[in-house]
Amino acid sequence: MTFNRRGLLAAMTTCALALLAGPALAQDKPYPSDTIHLITGFPPGSGSDVLVRYLGKEFGDLMGNTVIVENKTGAAGNIGAEYVARSKPDGYTVYVHAASSIAANMHLFKNPPIDVARDLQVAATINQQAFMLIVPAESPYNSVQELVEAMKEKGDSGNYAISNTTGRVMGRLFSDATGIETEAVSYQTDLEIVNDMKSGTIDFAMMNPVFSLAQARSGAARILAVSTPERIKAAPDYPTFGEAGYPSLVMLSWFAALVPSATPKPVVDKLNGYFNEILARPATEKFLNENGGDPFISTPEDGQALLVKQIDDWKGYVAAAGIVPE
Repeated sequence: MTFNRRGLLAAMTTCALALLAGPALAQDKPYPSDTIHLITGFPPGSGSDVLVRYLGKEFGDLMGNTVIVENKTGAAGNIGAEYVARSKPDGYTVYVHAASSIAANMHLFKNPPIDVARDLQVAATINQQAFMLIVPAESPYNSVQELVEAMKEKGDSGNYAISNTTGRVMGRLFSDATGIETEAVSYQTDLEIVNDMKSGTIDFAMMNPVFSLAQARSGAARILAVSTPERIKAAPDYPTFGEAGYPSLVMLSWFAALVPSATPKPVVDKLNGYFNEILARPATEKFLNENGGDPFISTPEDGQALLVKQIDDWKGYVAAAGIVPE
């Protein structure tokens, strides 16, 4: 009887330890072992969606894991940012988005859903790109100065297209710098702008480089200026706003891969290594260049510091543009 009691106690102890160890062992699985979800804040077919899907394929091939791209659109990227910030901090849900836009949203909205610097961690930086001023191919304007002179004559009957945060601020700063009074027309997606460009409904647009270059290559638009301080490698044929006479119009957009801030550092470092390996490939550089961006490789620490700085920078941009938070 004594033996049976001891045996029973031993068995119960073993079972209890196994139950306790089970979750720990599951958590100790090497990363990455499960499906990774790359979240994009833009709709399918948009320039940013194309970038995320390219990275998703390269990411999956490199790691040997399944990578799923999910579109969490709306609220200028806030829906995607909140979704990732509230997700489990295990490295399996990653927000690939314009970090500059995420920073801007802290000042463009009265009540942003998350505190970006507190709730998100940059795992890797991806690219740097310029915003571009474009006009329809049928437009008579061949330079920034020609456009400005025509818009001054039109007064408040002139207009321009925007589809995201950076374009909104760039358009406002451009109007203030040039003294024009054009109206901003906001679109939900880049693709919606194409038809209005063809019909001549809009005079010009402030757009991301993926859309701008695609439209220029197809013969649907002309690029008049880019927002970087110097011409970028990805688009060396297009002049800067400074060359056009407006040196204050400088705004660099950059993409990053972000995870919940509580994600363990070893996981963040692994993600950084994977992205950096992909970005170092000539094929990736070629892809980014073709879509208006230059590769941007850094550490998680430097990326996070840049995000924090950009939040402060965008406070000044929004104020200078005179934009009232929504």
